[in-house]
Amino acid sequence: MRKRKNKIPAVYLLPNIVTLAAMFCGFYSIISAITGMYIQSAIFVLFAMVLDGLDGRVARLTNTQTTFGEYFDSLSDLLCFGIAPALLIYLSSMSMMTSGYLAKISYIACFVYIASAAIRLARFNSRNQTTDKKYFVGLASPASAAILICYVWLLNDISANMSSYLYLTLILLLSLSILMVSNIAYFSFKDLNIKQKVPHLMLFGAALIVSFISFDPPKVLFIFFLLYGLSGPSMFLIRRLRRNGIYETNLVTKVEDKENQKHGS
Repeated sequence: MRKRKNKIPAVYLLPNIVTLAAMFCGFYSIISAITGMYIQSAIFVLFAMVLDGLDGRVARLTNTQTTFGEYFDSLSDLLCFGIAPALLIYLSSMSMMTSGYLAKISYIACFVYIASAAIRLARFNSRNQTTDKKYFVGLASPASAAILICYVWLLNDISANMSSYLYLTLILLLSLSILMVSNIAYFSFKDLNIKQKVPHLMLFGAALIVSFISFDPPKVLFIFFLLYGLSGPSMFLIRRLRRNGIYETNLVTKVEDKENQKHGS
């Protein structure tokens, strides 16, 4: 009898092609950064971000979700939102730190960012089945990369002297690294149903948003992603204050003051 050959496991083509396209954008972003085209490098990371948001939705809409696709997408994310932004920020700004310990700090900070993105992606895969889909635990690597590359895009767009912003760049890089591996919750937008009907006013609102972005893309996108990055720590602080009863204490104090004023009059 002939021995049955083990079949090579097949994969779904459509969602994985989208992931490959995102991976190519990350690769081309690295090439652009190496050749000194920093704005082009930043834009290709944004393209990768759009494609990264599409591959999962395509897989869910076509019912082609697989474990292979999840891990393949994570590898693409590490390239697009870990390595590519870190290399862009290093070549455009951090490499100017040439003296002694500052030069070491610059590439160590970039490596810490890449390591944080890898940890964030690994943690996401390990917790994917157990966490609430409405929220991310820690700042997602695409959002972190978007803040970083829009920052570079903005400084290049206004022809700023990058050497004047070295310490600010270092603080931003390390802050994003910490937020990625933190336990701070961020809204994921995954519960938005794109298949349901919406009022025509929503379409008009989308047109206004696109027009507003096109007015000054680097400034508008940087502000938008920065506000999203700050939303997690802000909500965390608000929840902490509520848990400690600070809001309730202030409310009681105001009520007591009003009562005292009434009795005094």
